[in-house]
Amino acid sequence: MFDRMLVPTDGSDLSTQAALRAVALAKTCGAHVTVLLVQDVYPYTGIGSVNADDLQAYVAKARAEGLSAMDPVAQAAREEGVPVETLVVENDKPAYGIVEAAQQSGAKLIAMGSHGRGGIARLILGSVAAEVLALSPVPVLVFK
Repeated sequence: MFDRMLVPTDGSDLSTQAALRAVALAKTCGAHVTVLLVQDVYPYTGIGSVNADDLQAYVAKARAEGLSAMDPVAQAAREEGVPVETLVVENDKPAYGIVEAAQQSGAKLIAMGSHGRGGIARLILGSVAAEVLALSPVPVLVFK
């Protein structure tokens, strides 16, 4: 049923734990896993100057941190015998990047974590998981 799963991670403990649970589910389903990082684009605010060196340094550091966040999940999948690949996409709106990656990768399920914020915190900070639920044409499994 779910032969291809998209597993977004941002490197947080909660995200990593959710991704590891998704790997266990993928093993049970015999699914292929794509571990996803949505990398923010350069956050230029228009204040001060920007130069190519600053941009390249920012992008390189963000990419290195993102790749290291994906490593434990991909390694766990390999150890469990789950076919795995990693994917990095750039998008300043993580939920949109996740949904687009799911469509492009042919994922039948998005399995991700949620910080579980409620009330005022959710209104102020938002919820990527809630936005993915609203946008996604494929089922979304949210781990808390």
